[in-house]
Amino acid sequence: MDPILTLVIITVVIALVFDYTNGFHDAANAIATSVATRALTPRVALLMAAVMNFIGALLGTGVAETIGSGIVDVSATDGMNGLLVVLAGLLGAITWNLITWWFGLPSSSSHALIGGLAGAGLAAAFVVHWDVIGTKVILPMFISPVVGFTLSYLLMKALLNTFKNATYKRTMKRFRVAQTISAAAMALGHGLQDAQKTMGVIVIALVAGGYHEGTSIPLWVKLAAAGAISAGTYAGGWRIMKTLGTKIADLNPAQGFAAETVAASVLYTTAFVFSAPISTTHTITSSVMGVGATPRRSAVRWGTAGNIVGAWFITFPAAGSIAALFSLLFTQFV
Repeated sequence: MDPILTLVIITVVIALVFDYTNGFHDAANAIATSVATRALTPRVALLMAAVMNFIGALLGTGVAETIGSGIVDVSATDGMNGLLVVLAGLLGAITWNLITWWFGLPSSSSHALIGGLAGAGLAAAFVVHWDVIGTKVILPMFISPVVGFTLSYLLMKALLNTFKNATYKRTMKRFRVAQTISAAAMALGHGLQDAQKTMGVIVIALVAGGYHEGTSIPLWVKLAAAGAISAGTYAGGWRIMKTLGTKIADLNPAQGFAAETVAASVLYTTAFVFSAPISTTHTITSSVMGVGATPRRSAVRWGTAGNIVGAWFITFPAAGSIAALFSLLFTQFV
């Protein structure tokens, strides 16, 4: 078999492995609050999230095209070196995902992937589009958590004011039902954002190997990425789910509904309007902090929150460094 074709196949398979790890690593993003408030049982929540992830993955391609053309340039290189850079980037992202999953830290799979591609490209002396990374990755990394925290805080304050005279038990029962809808919306947004990132990487590999031109996403790539992230989501990332659902703040159904509603809205806006690959993890985690802080600031466990935010800042360079090591290793065999 042609060595380029063999490497393309290997890279596509590894990309789908990353997509799978993204699913189980980030399953908590969609359902942790719903499970924590007992709006949904864990297994039902995972099944719902897997289905909505699949549907969301097929709803757009803007984020995929940003990843496919805007992170690292492989078009001017020979196929072998370009594919090795993509492969190194994926391995760096997968490694960091597994490390943070092991410690139960809800870090960003998106930033691990983009950092991995950038680090591998830098090590191989490829053209890395730092302007795109700055405007569509780094800047949203700071803005989306602030927006998520602020909007969820304000929405929760509005809900508290609206239902201040309502019967608590009956109100929470209704919010459990509403949270089923908001959790589904969050899962749809996760598929919309995160599955597209894998689609973009597969397109990079196909372009590098000479099997595709442009940034359009073939149907088989969409279906493969959607299936992989859905399968990973159904497998469930219980370590991270526990952190996100119970260790940041103790939430009631109304707070869970507010956090998921705001986070889903941010995901839709950034995907459809800006084609920006933002972190679902950053968005939902900051939203949980926002609703958790509404009764009193001490309701949020800021020590745990600080550890999570710390992981956010080191994800990009950590995944990039690991990927750079893989890239340098691969160059020894070319």
